[in-house]
Amino acid sequence: MRKRQAAHIEAPPQAPGQPRPNTCCLCWCGCCKCLWNEDRIERSERQTCTKMDSIEAVEEQQPSLDEVLSWARSFEMMLRSPEGRQVFREFLRSEYSEDNLLFWLSCEELKKETDPVVVEEKSRIIYEDYVSILSPKEVSLDSRVREGINQNLAEPSNLMYEEAQFQIYTLMHRDSFPRFLNSSVYRDLLANRRRTCLDT
Repeated sequence: MRKRQAAHIEAPPQAPGQPRPNTCCLCWCGCCKCLWNEDRIERSERQTCTKMDSIEAVEEQQPSLDEVLSWARSFEMMLRSPEGRQVFREFLRSEYSEDNLLFWLSCEELKKETDPVVVEEKSRIIYEDYVSILSPKEVSLDSRVREGINQNLAEPSNLMYEEAQFQIYTLMHRDSFPRFLNSSVYRDLLANRRRTCLDT
């Protein structure tokens, strides 16, 4: 009996909370049969389900009728709405011009940055993705604006794409937005919101 106890004492210590095969189920052992471990797994599963339910609820959130109607009155209001941007992006994708919106959004994110290292990195990524003539996602910019960007690459700032961003904003506003309002994407959403209001 003493030999068995001595062997047990001489075994290398286990860190609390680590699985220990062939040991008794103390609350710190972490073995699969321990009631403490079962409760911990159950709590983890409940938390995971709650998080997934929250994500699904956000994804299923629909804009109100008033919000959808407001988009027709203001391009700016639509761009400031997460749901509006998502619907507009869906329409632009059907016209193969989704990159215009993605470029505009990337410029908005760059404006928020203050860390010079992050600004330089994001500026380079935007250039490679949307300005470089080698990029498949190149947006339509005139030569003057493009030349200004090339010069600013030497000392990038969070506002270096401001003029280019405004040019793409104007293009979307004057060209894509009127077609969006007459598209089935917008009209179907508007009809759906009206039906929902009538049902309630």
